[in-house]
Amino acid sequence: MALQSASTPPVRLRAARRRIGEDVIRVVLAACALISVLTTVAIVVALVVPALEFFDTVSPVDFFFGTEWAPLFADAKFGVVPLIVGTISVTFWACLVALPSGLGAAIYLSEYAHPRARKYLKPALEILAGIPTIVFGYFALTFVTPLLRDTLGFDIDALNALSAGLVMGIMLIPTVASLSEDAMGAVPQELRQGSYALGSNKMQTAIKVVVPAAVSGIAASFILAISRAVGETIIVLIAAGQQPTLSFDPRVAVETMTAFIAATGTGDVPTGSIEYKTIFAVGLTLFALTLVLNMLSIRLVRKYREVYE
Repeated sequence: MALQSASTPPVRLRAARRRIGEDVIRVVLAACALISVLTTVAIVVALVVPALEFFDTVSPVDFFFGTEWAPLFADAKFGVVPLIVGTISVTFWACLVALPSGLGAAIYLSEYAHPRARKYLKPALEILAGIPTIVFGYFALTFVTPLLRDTLGFDIDALNALSAGLVMGIMLIPTVASLSEDAMGAVPQELRQGSYALGSNKMQTAIKVVVPAAVSGIAASFILAISRAVGETIIVLIAAGQQPTLSFDPRVAVETMTAFIAATGTGDVPTGSIEYKTIFAVGLTLFALTLVLNMLSIRLVRKYREVYE
């Protein structure tokens, strides 16, 4: 017996010979990851270098705390606060529509809809995500604004933050609904059955058990929707206007950071001028704001994530 054990060759866990194909796949996958990192670094450098040149001429204090924005006028003003206020105003109204509506749709699809109904309703809801944003922009301009002004009697301008925000919120509903429904679908059935066993009804189970258990995924969908609202360009360019108004009144025209970048970048501003470099200063501000939102999302997901086995 001892002789037989001694003569048995040891078990090898590694491949007997080197496989070139696996090495090639490993290199390709590493290159894909490296490309994404290098692209991010390149974007940051492309924003930071012209922005630093801009801040050599314009004081950062005047830029971040100034309340007048008129960079293309003879008496130029470079206070970015009106653009930030316009961005926050439109984002607020978008979130007011997208977050509760998307979460409600997710609860219905996850807890109430029959599997056959879910099979058709979820793709139908996600069709909204495939509509070009320029279509949403003209929908806000030619339908929602006249509806609010002529039919509902709102005293609003032809271009306003309210219409742009409401339509943007409709556009973001599929994002919130789809991600939240996936998070709720990952909650084990045992939690629901335990809730029913304690006498809870379907609504109590959905609100007090399923939603708290899926809160990390729901929070991530909310932050993603907010980030998309902050970075949306075409809808606000068409429906919100290009008037840098320092007001949270949704009835008036506003200008967002993205709208300014899009309008100025496609205009007749000379390349290399201080007016042209405002694009990069505003872009860097927008990048920093989006980065903070993404970091908040990652922190929330890690803090409240539940792992089920």
